[in-house]
Amino acid sequence: MIALKGGKILTITKGVIEGGTILIENGKIKAVGKDIPIPSGTEVIDVTGKVVMPGIVDPHTHAGISMEEVGWEGRDHNEITDPVTPHLRALDAIKPEDHGFQEAREYGITTTCVVPGSANPIGGLGAIVKCYGNTVEEMLVKEPFCLKMAFGENPKNVYGQGMKKAPYTRMAVAGLIREWLTKAQNYMKKKEAAKKKPEEWEKFEKDIKLEVLEKLLKKELVAYAHAHTSYDIMTAIRLSEEFGYDMILQHSTEAHLVAKELAKRGIRAVCGPLLTARYKVELRHRTPQTPAILYKAGVKVAFTVDHPVLPPKVLPISAAVAVREGMPEEEALKALTINPAEFLGLDHRIGSIEEGKDADLIVMTGHPLDIMRSRVEMTFINGKIVYEAKS
Repeated sequence: MIALKGGKILTITKGVIEGGTILIENGKIKAVGKDIPIPSGTEVIDVTGKVVMPGIVDPHTHAGISMEEVGWEGRDHNEITDPVTPHLRALDAIKPEDHGFQEAREYGITTTCVVPGSANPIGGLGAIVKCYGNTVEEMLVKEPFCLKMAFGENPKNVYGQGMKKAPYTRMAVAGLIREWLTKAQNYMKKKEAAKKKPEEWEKFEKDIKLEVLEKLLKKELVAYAHAHTSYDIMTAIRLSEEFGYDMILQHSTEAHLVAKELAKRGIRAVCGPLLTARYKVELRHRTPQTPAILYKAGVKVAFTVDHPVLPPKVLPISAAVAVREGMPEEEALKALTINPAEFLGLDHRIGSIEEGKDADLIVMTGHPLDIMRSRVEMTFINGKIVYEAKS
């Protein structure tokens, strides 16, 4: 058993505990509070004067499947040979040794969702992992979790400009998605009919692509919709409503322009990366005020740096910038922790410091949004110290 004693505990969901104690046992938070008895034999770590908060959750990364320092050999996030690849699994390409996971630990990120890139209108399946482990099996939390979709410039550029084939236009991007979801609807009907006749069911041939799309239509998966512009966002919404699947918006660059539309539908938005240059047309209306505008409109927000577009260390900086631009500090911390945990369907396990949750914790020298002075001293994943700053 381990006890973190004397720190300022930011529980996220149950307020702040000054001079509190967290007991860790078997990878879980056994107890948290002001006057927690510490059993004899417990390893006590004095964190007096420090800030303890839950591990940061990044709901959108390409860490492990797009190794930043390796080059072509390490880039496995975009299968640019077929615009419709729902059956691809990020899990099959994750490399635990990727420096992106190491840096994530160093800056307090403990859980992330690894997703395919945005070359394809339907790109493949995402996996939720902890940012530590010798094998992906050790890291894995949930798979498959989401189905990546992409709207706008990226599919057009890869196929239209690069190969002179569909999708050449935004119409074709939406059209391909609609075509394959319609195929999935028809497939589901044929499958159900075949199940009623043993002789037909015995001969029924499963289609690996349509099996995945069936899971989406049955809401066993959530769509991760890559969309920057307001009109691409609305197309993503239109398709989700037409076919009745769940969706979480990704990047959300112009989401502030349609904030009311998102709010009235209860659509959640992953914002970022916020701090790159406007290197393509879709980013021309980027503003660091987007998270604040969305929050004020009633949209639940989380942050991403879209690693390797930006390194993991920029994630808390994004939250600090959002606060500077009008987002309440408490909400920015939620957007780093409990909100993305909820997006991933894991708020019962991670995202806050509560009894029974995973002991994914970070110890900092100061407030996490005081980015000029505070740094991570220790990172715990499943109750194990996976990073400790050198003194």
